[in-house]
Amino acid sequence: MFTLFNECGHQRRRKPLTARDPPSGETNAHPVRYNGAGADPRPRTGIPYTPWQLAAHMAAPAIPAPRAALFDYTRYWAECFGKAPFLPMSRAEMDQLGWDSCDIIVVTGDAYVDHPSFGMAIIGRLLEDQGFRVGIIAQPDWHSADAFKALGKPNLFFGVAAGNMDSMINRYTADRKPRSDDAYTPGGEAGARPDRCSLVYTQRCKEAWPDVPVVLGGIEASLRRIAHYDYWQDKVRRSMLVDATADILLYGNAERAVVDVAHRLSRGEPVDSITDVRGTAFVRHDTPDGWMEIDSTRVDRPGRVDRIVNPYVNTTDMDACELEKRNDPLYGVRFDEDGNQVVDIRPHRKLDRDRTVIRLPAFDKVRNDPILYAHANRVLHLETNPGNARALVQRHGDQDVWLNPPAIPLSTAEMDYVFSMPFARVPHPAYGDARIPAYEMIRFSVNIMRGCFGGCTFCSITEHEGRIIQNRSEESILREVEDIRDKVPGFTGVISDLGGPTANMYRIACKSPEIEAACRRPSCVYPGICENLNTDHSALTGLYRRARALPGVKKVLIASGLRYDLAVKDPEYVRELVTHHVGGYLKIAPEHTEGEPLSKMMKPGIGTYDTFKAMFEKYSKEAGKEQYLIPYFIAAHPGTRDEDMVNLALWLKGNGFRADQVQAFYPSPMATATAMYHSGKNPLRRISYKSDAVETPRTPVQRRLHKAFLRYHDPANWPMLREALKAMGRADLIGNGKHQLVPREQPGEGRDGYRAPRRKNSGAAHARRVRRGQIQTQHTGLPPRDDGSQRGAAGKGSTRNSAGRRHKRR
Repeated sequence: MFTLFNECGHQRRRKPLTARDPPSGETNAHPVRYNGAGADPRPRTGIPYTPWQLAAHMAAPAIPAPRAALFDYTRYWAECFGKAPFLPMSRAEMDQLGWDSCDIIVVTGDAYVDHPSFGMAIIGRLLEDQGFRVGIIAQPDWHSADAFKALGKPNLFFGVAAGNMDSMINRYTADRKPRSDDAYTPGGEAGARPDRCSLVYTQRCKEAWPDVPVVLGGIEASLRRIAHYDYWQDKVRRSMLVDATADILLYGNAERAVVDVAHRLSRGEPVDSITDVRGTAFVRHDTPDGWMEIDSTRVDRPGRVDRIVNPYVNTTDMDACELEKRNDPLYGVRFDEDGNQVVDIRPHRKLDRDRTVIRLPAFDKVRNDPILYAHANRVLHLETNPGNARALVQRHGDQDVWLNPPAIPLSTAEMDYVFSMPFARVPHPAYGDARIPAYEMIRFSVNIMRGCFGGCTFCSITEHEGRIIQNRSEESILREVEDIRDKVPGFTGVISDLGGPTANMYRIACKSPEIEAACRRPSCVYPGICENLNTDHSALTGLYRRARALPGVKKVLIASGLRYDLAVKDPEYVRELVTHHVGGYLKIAPEHTEGEPLSKMMKPGIGTYDTFKAMFEKYSKEAGKEQYLIPYFIAAHPGTRDEDMVNLALWLKGNGFRADQVQAFYPSPMATATAMYHSGKNPLRRISYKSDAVETPRTPVQRRLHKAFLRYHDPANWPMLREALKAMGRADLIGNGKHQLVPREQPGEGRDGYRAPRRKNSGAAHARRVRRGQIQTQHTGLPPRDDGSQRGAAGKGSTRNSAGRRHKRR
């Protein structure tokens, strides 16, 4: 419902408005005046406004402009030292550069790779270009403060980040078991960083140099900027800003904020006076003068408390029942002699959005009340559009954590500027020949954009990078491809990816800047593609063509996740992708087949997958290629019942899919699905204590069962699945028929002991057909890899799968 307020702040309700309706009041978000002639700043498209859009409609025509572009700041005096081949990690390197000290020291939980896919490299190089001397302390020994003194005392501040991943997700699996490796550490060795390393690093920096400000950033701090549910401790923790005792926290991709903060600190401003930078969080003890504070329950009430009716009163006698009289919708409504309702126009104090702050329930409240936690999570997600977001505040003990609105997205010129820094594109020489797996994965890839408007509830990309896509220019992207070709060791002519958080959102945006600035929808593509979204992929198609035409580039692959429901809107893009940019198989993520879990994920139905699959196969055939789709699925997501997993397993079997590696839902901080997991309520709708519960697999046994359904073909899972199917009354799915899921009998020890109903399917026959090293790990429907050791009747450069079909090597 569209919610209004009277002068006392009490809610009044009106029917949802459309673009054609002449509104009769002001929104709770920002007052908008309309005259009797129907003057309406909204575009008259005839498209109904959703409550998400209307609830935040404001007079501002578009997202506000930043105070200064990134490249317009006056450079700091130390720019005279020039650019370093690598940002120094030791005093010896500082001496070689002629530095007596660092202005800024970046402490990171990842190994230092001077590549634009690594956060410490982007922030470090950007600050270097602003004229500051920047040093790097990578993966320090956190057991004492000594490692944090390695580069001396920084003149301005420490910048602390956990790295490209949340340290808890990096260290633990979805089953809370320690991982055996770390892709961001030399040699892939685990244990190079502590749990919640942003918190630990900040405290060690304070111990080393107590008077030096600490600026906290990175995805770990970004997603823990308010009170958040911690899956590993199964409780709500305080904002990381409070626990870490940092001076200021920067959330999101923080280029704009960190440059502003650095220059202001360099001019001598105290860090505690920097309270007006967007995309920052800091501690306050009271609300400053001139600010209007709104309780979050006025923005989105957790639920109505019904009046208690006296059971002894005859409610049919309205004169005798005051409570029932007040419950009457016509109680207190005045009418004139002709029967027309009389409306009183009362004054409403005009709210200045830029001076309005929403107070979320305090930490003590959300810690003890999961419903209030879900409410706070919902309000936070409502306030993420930089065009209409207001400041948020949350009480922690005797102090407030204050969150300014998100930073203004970078323009294309600013994105080009950030990615034009003189990155060495290789790990720091201090690591020698040690292999860093995360670098190996991305060293031939190019990031072409940022942000995601998909809104998947289990993903936190949107909460970190925002929903508005920030694009690089074609020229900037192509220059980076040429840099890879000319500078990166081992380049063979194949670009491994041109992508970002989502492969095919490049240069896709809302058709109307006014609607984009006012909209509060959590997704532009769910429950369907928004009519205001431009789905033209021609800019991306043109980029692909130019990139693969560059001299020395043999092939350009697309490895980032594809939003296939968006891709099917542009068949020419799908044709281009399938014909030229698929390396044998393409990974996509339908995540599930059943409506209930999909609605909690905000993902499209499986019918959209079928549409894309038909297009994929059609264009693959036209190109004369045999290519495969690899669908990924999530087990144990909130909203998933055991029956849903049975149906998904039957779909997998019916379509010939046998997943090797499967993922259970991982409740990451701040994700909407995490609020569902913790509260058992759905924050995608208005929260109340009486609202329907979200069925959530929480116990380890049920989570393992859901994963077992995804791996229905694994004999190790058959006993568990048989038990579950019997308990569910689905014993008809136990047997050896095509329509059944698991066999009745367990195979003997070893593969050869398995006796299939048909001899050619026995373990011994399988062992004769498939030799060691020839089975794909992700999908058994794919042909085996040719490792070069087999050359036979299939001919040079090809191999045969178990059905004897010939496939070209890719």
